[in-house]
Amino acid sequence: MKVIFLQDVKGKGKRGEIKDMPDGYAQNFLIKKGMAKLATNSAIGTLKAEQKVEAQNAQEELDAAKELKSKLENDDTVVELKAKSGADGKLFGSITSKQIAQALLDQYKIKIDKRKIELNESIKTMGYVNAPVKLHPKVEGTIRVHISEK
Repeated sequence: MKVIFLQDVKGKGKRGEIKDMPDGYAQNFLIKKGMAKLATNSAIGTLKAEQKVEAQNAQEELDAAKELKSKLENDDTVVELKAKSGADGKLFGSITSKQIAQALLDQYKIKIDKRKIELNESIKTMGYVNAPVKLHPKVEGTIRVHISEK
């Protein structure tokens, strides 16, 4: 019996796959529990249409991430932050990804989730710093940050 998996089933199939399963297993377990549905011609057509829409949405997200990367890596895009520091240029406290995300929103109207800014450690010195950003699983960029005296 051919079934379309509605969710991942460990060892059997992934969501959206069409597989041949034993009749009893398919009827009594997969379909009954809502993990799969019978693979009729109309169901297969619907699945292919959904997969096409998902692929198109994924491509749009990727394109949007690439466009955002080009905006961030533009020479004019430098996030300016002010902080108190000591005589040797070390900051009192540190600059976090939350502060960078907020300054990016305030200065350039670009909204990025603070969790996407991947600082290895907090910024604790004055000057220019490149902060890596993971915009999409396939797209990584950098934000140029300038920390100056308050």
